[in-house]
Amino acid sequence: MARLRLAIVIAVSVVSLAGCVHPRPDWLGMRPLPLRPDGLGQIEPTPPELVDRQFATIDVLPPPPSDVFASSIQPVPADVVARSTWTPACPVALKDLRYVQVSFYGFDGKFHTGELLIHEAAAAKIVEVFRKLQAAHFPIEEMRIPDPALANAAPTGDGNDTVAFACRPVVTTTQTWSQHAFGLAIDINPFHNPYVKGDIVIPELASAYKARGNVRPGMIEPNDVVVRAFKSVGWTWGGTWSSLKDFQHFSANGK
Repeated sequence: MARLRLAIVIAVSVVSLAGCVHPRPDWLGMRPLPLRPDGLGQIEPTPPELVDRQFATIDVLPPPPSDVFASSIQPVPADVVARSTWTPACPVALKDLRYVQVSFYGFDGKFHTGELLIHEAAAAKIVEVFRKLQAAHFPIEEMRIPDPALANAAPTGDGNDTVAFACRPVVTTTQTWSQHAFGLAIDINPFHNPYVKGDIVIPELASAYKARGNVRPGMIEPNDVVVRAFKSVGWTWGGTWSSLKDFQHFSANGK
């Protein structure tokens, strides 16, 4: 009986170490924010449920068969193009993008499959980045191709999608293409690692994560495994910028 109790205790301990998952609010992504004159959502305090955000990943793609890192690189399939933000008006040709799938470690302690659109010149390098992040068990909540309808919807300020290609201009501008529009930038766990400039915080409910000294799972820190992994392929981190801090952002040209 004593051995049985010990086995149960060990099993419970292993489960607890696998991931500290919090309940996902049923309102997540469903409450549009009032808009500011600049078109961004109104910056509001972080809801208590999101102050230490650790949600289980909702699988959209089949999870990998094991904890061994899995990846693939291929031309962008027509059905993926149809649900992406790419159009002929974007600054990168479709033939220059690749559809990349990589496995990743979730906050739930499980392995999942993510998808990205990446410039073909960087696709293989980025696969190696995510290989290192999975090996380090750096948690990622979700990794999906941005939906055009969602991209044009009113902001809810609580998104956390790890994304690469998104056909859009630089934040707060309309004239300059973002590096995301070329498939040469990636945002990692945006809610845990917000864009901060003056009174602007994006996502708009992520102000609790402006306090970088209060380190929580999913956050990126100077010279941590995420920064080192991107640095190894020549990409730089927006958390080092001086005029603003884009803690989620990595890019090939430092912009």
